Amino acid sequence: MSGGRPSPVVGNSARVLRLVHQDGPLTRAELTRRTGLNRSTTLAIVGELVALGLVHEESAGAVSGAGTNASVGRPSPVVRASADVVAVAVTVEVDAVTVALVGLDGSVRDRAVVRSGAAPTAPEAIATIARALDELVPNRAGASSAGGLRVAGVGVAVPGTVRVEDGVVRYAPHLGWHDEPVAEPLAARTGLPVRATNDANTGAWAERLYGSGRGVDDLIYLNGGASGIGGGVISAARPLSGADGYAGELGHTFVAANGVRCHCGAVGCLETEASRDALVAVAGVAPDDPAALAAVLAERRPEVERVVDRQVSALATALRNAIHTVNPEVVVLGGFLGVLLDHVGDRIETAVREQSMAAVTERLRIAPAALGADVLLRGAAELGFRDLLLDPVGGLPATETPTGRAVAAGESRTP
Repeated sequence: MSGGRPSPVVGNSARVLRLVHQDGPLTRAELTRRTGLNRSTTLAIVGELVALGLVHEESAGAVSGAGTNASVGRPSPVVRASADVVAVAVTVEVDAVTVALVGLDGSVRDRAVVRSGAAPTAPEAIATIARALDELVPNRAGASSAGGLRVAGVGVAVPGTVRVEDGVVRYAPHLGWHDEPVAEPLAARTGLPVRATNDANTGAWAERLYGSGRGVDDLIYLNGGASGIGGGVISAARPLSGADGYAGELGHTFVAANGVRCHCGAVGCLETEASRDALVAVAGVAPDDPAALAAVLAERRPEVERVVDRQVSALATALRNAIHTVNPEVVVLGGFLGVLLDHVGDRIETAVREQSMAAVTERLRIAPAALGADVLLRGAAELGFRDLLLDPVGGLPATETPTGRAVAAGESRTP
């Protein structure tokens, strides 16, 4: 083929693999129905994907809940994505670096959490990630690995503004990073393709694919964690990234004229007015223990409820601003914001509706993140699988150690 365009066969293989990865396991008959391909073409594509080790087939009775298009006759085999093809999913926070192996079937195979008493520098984080990967996948040479695992790529979620084309963290205030390259040096250390992006953007995409926003084309996601509040937006079924990938910084939405000065230099940002640190401090629980926080909130102690009231008010104001701009169908709240939502019930949604034009909130739903603590890891894994899902035949790195070049977002490793 000329012009660098994928052949129709590669395109159809990618469609089938993406369906099995995102919606599977699915019967072969259901794949035929969803893709519009004829049965013989579906059979050939599934056979190719099986030969590549990307999927495997099972009898229909072996898998419960598989998507099916029931018909009279012989049951259609069920196609399941492989758990042995993995992406390395990384989250960097001020108090910990987490590295996990996420299977193509969505399973979190293994993880390492490296805690620290202070925010790591970018070189320290890169070294930590590389060491953790060596421990999770020992005796690895390039893309080959022990235990039958094959690594597709690495996705890194960072709480800050990240330039998507080269994985440079322009500014991560809680980490103290300014213009720090991440993708390139990590690719050099691991010999794997690496992409990096803002953590909340990965969470938004994960919740849209697998969580509370599943199948929703317009969604806002807010994550509250150790590094403040990050936001991600899905608009018309596509991530809203902006010119350089910086869109969605909803944690720095202005909500209080007499508020606290933020790390970004402004006053009254959402993440200073609805702060996890302030809430856990008055509750007297560890910052990373959502169950303990929920238990204390259930006691409804007056001093805790006063902080809750302030945070609900700030959050409702920020959401009103975002909703009038984006007009989402669903707002998903993750991290401590999900705990707060569970505690106050409809109060946030009621407050948003009271401040908003009625037409904008007619279909609005505000829900906690369904993926829980794994939401950012699942989103980062999608970055690691990107090449493979674009080209199942050539998307896995070679078994020999690659040159270590980072792959920019939207760029294929295959020429």
